[in-house]
Amino acid sequence: MEIKIPETTVRKDGEEDEQPLSPAARVFHAPEFNCYVISVIGVKKKIEPDVIIEGLKQTLIRHPRFSSKMVSRRNKNSQTQIWVRTSVVVSDHVIVPDIQTQNIENSNADKFLESYVSDLTLIPLDTSKPLWELHLLDLKTSDAENVAVLKFHHSLGDGMSLMALVLACMRKTSNPDELPTLPNQNRSSSKSSRLKGGSRGDFRLLWLIIALWSAIKLVLNTFCDALEFIATAMFLKDTETPIKGDFRLSKHRRMSLVHRTVNLDDIKLIKNNMKMTVNDVVLGVTQAGLSQYLERRYGEKKKKLGEDQRNSNDMPKRVRLRSALLVNLRPTTGIQDLSDMMAKGSKCRWGNWIGYIVFPFSIGLRKDPLEHLRSAKRIIDRKKNSLEAALTFIVGKFMIKSFGVKVTANIINRALSNTTMSFSNLIGPIEEISFFGHPITYMAPSVYGHPHALTMHFQSYMNKMTISLTVDPTVISDTHRLLDDWEESLKKIKAAVQERGSSIFE
Repeated sequence: MEIKIPETTVRKDGEEDEQPLSPAARVFHAPEFNCYVISVIGVKKKIEPDVIIEGLKQTLIRHPRFSSKMVSRRNKNSQTQIWVRTSVVVSDHVIVPDIQTQNIENSNADKFLESYVSDLTLIPLDTSKPLWELHLLDLKTSDAENVAVLKFHHSLGDGMSLMALVLACMRKTSNPDELPTLPNQNRSSSKSSRLKGGSRGDFRLLWLIIALWSAIKLVLNTFCDALEFIATAMFLKDTETPIKGDFRLSKHRRMSLVHRTVNLDDIKLIKNNMKMTVNDVVLGVTQAGLSQYLERRYGEKKKKLGEDQRNSNDMPKRVRLRSALLVNLRPTTGIQDLSDMMAKGSKCRWGNWIGYIVFPFSIGLRKDPLEHLRSAKRIIDRKKNSLEAALTFIVGKFMIKSFGVKVTANIINRALSNTTMSFSNLIGPIEEISFFGHPITYMAPSVYGHPHALTMHFQSYMNKMTISLTVDPTVISDTHRLLDDWEESLKKIKAAVQERGSSIFE
């Protein structure tokens, strides 16, 4: 049963606006690559559905994509998909399930939430209306008083745009009139800026040599990465590890979504001591956590088969395990721009502007846990000096125009199927924010519908980092053990950093 909410309708005056789907949006609607974004949001108080309804009326549905439905029109030779502005009945998009919570304890409530969200992965959105919905759960879990679950179709926009739009609907708890604030991303000074100490003439030749060498490395790295991506799409496969799924025979399956929140200050402590970025640390800890998890899984497999357990390392000597790292290519769309668009009808950039980087994790146990950080940083620094992400985006658009959506979706599906997992990381607000008067405790976004048995997403918020896993339970049945290994790896690396720091001052 669902609680009946008074119907609220928003109508668009004038003729219906029509806009064709972008090439990326069309790919996301292909059966081979039908992707959705789900964001679980924990709040500190009991949810008031009527307040949420009114808030959505004033914000989210003023965005064209959230007040448009997708319509397919057949021409003589082809089929065209377009966005058509329509009247929006907000209550049709807000679902409030009747949950009998009196006998549910916190631990059981967490399992209930995981099951509820996982069940949503089997239910497609109704294409006769805008492709989004909001579930409001009167359910007290171990880390929230109530929970909201937002579900969008990925064709509405890329993850960064969608999260920025959600944040633009929110306000600071300390000042309900102010939008959320994101941390400044400090960029390291360039080599040219470090040469300002001397005269310009003395360093001109050196600057030209450095610039020329950087350009050569950029071209070579991009060329090598392009070859690897082509090989991956054609034949280059990852090792068949216990976390690699096989999506060739199954088009759609139920996925499990779980999350865990850790202290962001621990990550920042490592970052500052190792002179890295938060993303570098997260990649390094992920590599360590995956190595620890796979070591256990291979050991359990050997034990089950009755093989010799005397070897200290149960994993194969060489494991090719690569992740598709999602990279945002759009010039940053500010939260203020999106807020103005919803409030005043102004224009701002929108759509799916994402590219991929194929990131190879160096899987294996290390005596020094800091080696995982150094290894991950070397690889990601090398990847940053490449146009791989932009190239995958440009080539994708070219393939859609040249070969069509179906062929392009099959190629992307094949390339991703030959890798093991997906990985993304988003920066969140630095202060507590509220969702229409409901203070937020955590945000756990993720995506499903692509051919990976494991997707890891990291979302920072205040002094917290939430790790969201989307997994195929037929491949990874012990998702919480994987989270345990990630958290344990973080603790080991933090301890190693502190020990390293103390030894320096002794």
